[in-house]
Amino acid sequence: MTQHRHRILVVDDDLALVDTLVDGLVDHGYDVVGLGSSREAAARMGEDFDALVTDLRMPGVDGMGLLALSKRTAPGRPVIVMTAYSAVDTAIESIRQGAYHYLTKAFKVDELVLFLNRAIEETQLRKETSVLRRTVREGLSIKNIIGSSGGMRDACSLIRRLADADVPVLVVGETGTGKGLIARALHAEGKRADKPFVTVNCTALPENLLESELFGHAKGAFTGATSDRKGLFESAEGGTIFLDEIGDMAIALQTKLLDVLERNVIRPLGSNKERMIDARVITATHRDLDALTKSGRFREDLRFRLDVVTMEMPPLRHRKDDIPVLAMHFLDRARGKHPASVVRRLSSSVLEVMSNYSWPGNVRELEHVVERAVLLAPAAEIQVTDLPKALCAPSGRVAEFVGPVVTLAEIERRYASWALEQLGGRKVATAERLDIDRKTLAKLVDADERDHER
Repeated sequence: MTQHRHRILVVDDDLALVDTLVDGLVDHGYDVVGLGSSREAAARMGEDFDALVTDLRMPGVDGMGLLALSKRTAPGRPVIVMTAYSAVDTAIESIRQGAYHYLTKAFKVDELVLFLNRAIEETQLRKETSVLRRTVREGLSIKNIIGSSGGMRDACSLIRRLADADVPVLVVGETGTGKGLIARALHAEGKRADKPFVTVNCTALPENLLESELFGHAKGAFTGATSDRKGLFESAEGGTIFLDEIGDMAIALQTKLLDVLERNVIRPLGSNKERMIDARVITATHRDLDALTKSGRFREDLRFRLDVVTMEMPPLRHRKDDIPVLAMHFLDRARGKHPASVVRRLSSSVLEVMSNYSWPGNVRELEHVVERAVLLAPAAEIQVTDLPKALCAPSGRVAEFVGPVVTLAEIERRYASWALEQLGGRKVATAERLDIDRKTLAKLVDADERDHER
């Protein structure tokens, strides 16, 4: 493979110097264009040069003019200026205006090569870092939220409105509905996108370890604390910290979290010094925080502090229109993970079964079912027989009111759930259509779900 030759533009009204620099740089492997006219150089500034080397004092357009033009046409392109001792002040000003370096005449070609190599390497590193950040940001962005049901359209609309708002957001919904995806999209779509996104699962660690993880600890704070360690709040500085399953956080830690939210300071475990922090807080839970608050297991003041804005993720059974497109998305992803699989597509009967299943594990369960089929199915098309038996079993739940006579309360519960499904999981719209408030709707739906699970 032919190695890329970096292209350099050299400009000086001293043609002898230009020829010397061109010959020297070519000997070092560069592709060089040498010009004695700054006006001609200005006309060619839009070309694909990796670096510009220019004299400062020239008739017509001077070096500062070429520097400014280069910054406009190719902001990332490094510029090295050449100057005589008498114009060092101007050279220093060129650095302030964005030049990479200046060299005083007469310098050696090897010295120019040294700074060119450094400048181009740093420019490439910045480009790679920018691409990496963009790739990560795109991996977290709203584009990764799949679905066009009413509930998901509402969620995406709310994400766009909240992305730049430095207020806590509480994401609620059943396990596996994609609450973490919403949190990541809120971060990626906002002004903090280039800063860290830190996830903490509040159920994964015991209380004493979680406190140290969140707030850090000082040396000697506990056995094994041999040095100071910053916590995840500090790691998220300037970005976002996502506290997943906040409903499982211990009361003592809730008190400390409330203080962080109110004063924007943390105090590491075992330390007497507070530290200012700047991190947006997004929380999520599958639990009923109202019930936890009433039972004394969740602080009411923290509940109100976290619940500036609440986003509800609809369960997959309320997003039936999204099931086929999600299944196809997970099929493509699974085939990428398992290239040896013979599977290429889903049969129409499989999609029908999937659309009629209640998906208690939600989107996460659907992803696992598709990946399992990609691994185990013997033919190019996944068939119903390749699915877990639970998907094909009758659900025992019908929207129509047939069978034995039931109570009016049960009919209300069934009808509320059916209406919610018909309206794509949009609770506000459903409550309005049923002419009830959202709390009443939530009680009806939750009661029907508990009855269905039994």
